[in-house]
Amino acid sequence: MKIICEKEKLLKAINAVVRGVPTRTTMPILEGIYMQTNNNELKLTTYDLELGIEYIIEANIEEEGNTVVNATMFSEIIRRLPDAEIKLTVTENKLLVIECEGSLYKLSTMNPEEFPELPKIDVENSLETEQIVLRNMIKKTIFAVSNEENRPIFTGCLFETKNDKLNIVAIDGFRMGWVSKTLAKKTDDFKVVIPGKTLNEVNKILTDSFESIRIGISKNQGIFEMENCKIVTRLLDGEFLNYESVIPGNWETRIKVNRNLLQGCLERVSLISSSSIEKEKKYPVKINIDIGKITLSCTNQTGDAKEEMYLETEGQNLEIGVNPKYFLDALKAIEDEEIFIEFGSNISPCIIKPIEKLENEYIYMILPVRLK
Repeated sequence: MKIICEKEKLLKAINAVVRGVPTRTTMPILEGIYMQTNNNELKLTTYDLELGIEYIIEANIEEEGNTVVNATMFSEIIRRLPDAEIKLTVTENKLLVIECEGSLYKLSTMNPEEFPELPKIDVENSLETEQIVLRNMIKKTIFAVSNEENRPIFTGCLFETKNDKLNIVAIDGFRMGWVSKTLAKKTDDFKVVIPGKTLNEVNKILTDSFESIRIGISKNQGIFEMENCKIVTRLLDGEFLNYESVIPGNWETRIKVNRNLLQGCLERVSLISSSSIEKEKKYPVKINIDIGKITLSCTNQTGDAKEEMYLETEGQNLEIGVNPKYFLDALKAIEDEEIFIEFGSNISPCIIKPIEKLENEYIYMILPVRLK
């Protein structure tokens, strides 16, 4: 195998595929990048048996071939090489020779025949959207995915197409994030749960561009296809929560608030809430809602915090405890200047939603914390 390619293109491909290399494995072959030539293209592939990434770049192929090289070592060398053409050669004794200007490296390789093939996916349902749209939708929900493996279905996001809309939902048992976007193309209704780990890696590869991305779904596998990159993933089995049934239809108290001002108040009060003296203990922030005013407060061994905001209120006065991190995660994901926050009782979930129903809809639901 002999290849000449631009460093910039090769590094972009490596940065994408290394996300499919497992951090721990008993199979050394999976720690490698599989490289294969085809006419004037070089294909790089990684696969941890759950998530596989394939990236194709243009290259000057002087001699066809394939090999597997350790991903960490290969990526670190390429990253540090001069910005110039790189020559890759596999010798007869199976060494990968890397040449770039005055640099020369030789790496041992692994048997490419041992590298597992990515699953062949027989797509049954699919949708297409723009990369920037999908990237924003994932960013607005991924933080609410559960990390607890005892409820595996909640370690992923629900992708649901209904009435030509894409809904993405994440739930961790204490909060929920839901975003919705109308699709430009007519799409059949379907729903699947995609692992949060996959979506985190997909989001790092997506760009803020209007280039399209196609998501294809089979019985237990999903595929994300972009111009020169393909990501395959297993899907999560199980029944996702019927999220529409748990969103409260009515409210007893509602406030209209400037998102930035509320975020600033919560960030300051949470300095006391997440006390440095008691690292393991997090204290709730108490929210008092009176006519035209809310008060945020927290008291613990570190000290006291209190913030007041004057704003529009409707309905009953209320005292409720909240986890400030859950509120802040949601507020940071919202771009609107003003939002509604709706409350039922002090033991029912509160809802963060837009003032007006826009093209990009969202709802964040957060369970309260009992106050002592």
